[in-house]
Amino acid sequence: IEKLARDGVPEGVVVFAESQSRGRGRLGRKWTSPPKRGLWFSLLLRPDLRPQEATRLTIAAATALRRAIASHTGLQPAIKWPNDVLVHGRKVAGILVELNAELDHINYVVLGLGVNVNLNAADFPPELRKLATSLKLELDKPVSRPELAVTILRELDRDYTRAVSGQFTAVADEWAMHDTTLGQRVV
Repeated sequence: IEKLARDGVPEGVVVFAESQSRGRGRLGRKWTSPPKRGLWFSLLLRPDLRPQEATRLTIAAATALRRAIASHTGLQPAIKWPNDVLVHGRKVAGILVELNAELDHINYVVLGLGVNVNLNAADFPPELRKLATSLKLELDKPVSRPELAVTILRELDRDYTRAVSGQFTAVADEWAMHDTTLGQRVV
């Protein structure tokens, strides 16, 4: 998607992968993404924001992703700052925001999302089995990846629009209601 961004493709392009051989999260951490079991995708955005405002995109993505999972599954996910969505305290989704910017303007953002949809416990490395989960594990039944993808993209579009059009406070307020780290000690 970075090549598309550099080639001047307009924002809104979404690239899905059925699997990833080098999936990664924040700080270069490995992201397990077995074939046809999750949603692994990136969106190209061109927000009219300053680089210092890029955290708005993480907040908007987390809020939209949490709301999409809740409405599609009935689960009640929480947000763990800065980029995780949890179900029952275990990571079910992650967000990675990478930007290309000048000193005072963002040129483009690649918003990467990974959602553990239909993974089984054995799909996770042993060291992650107590830390990560999937929607299938939480619901004890498979989830339609295409239908969930539509719900996520709809919610992302809604919150991205709000975040860049002067309605960020409403997004941030919703985020704060579901964030598990506010007021907590973190290391």
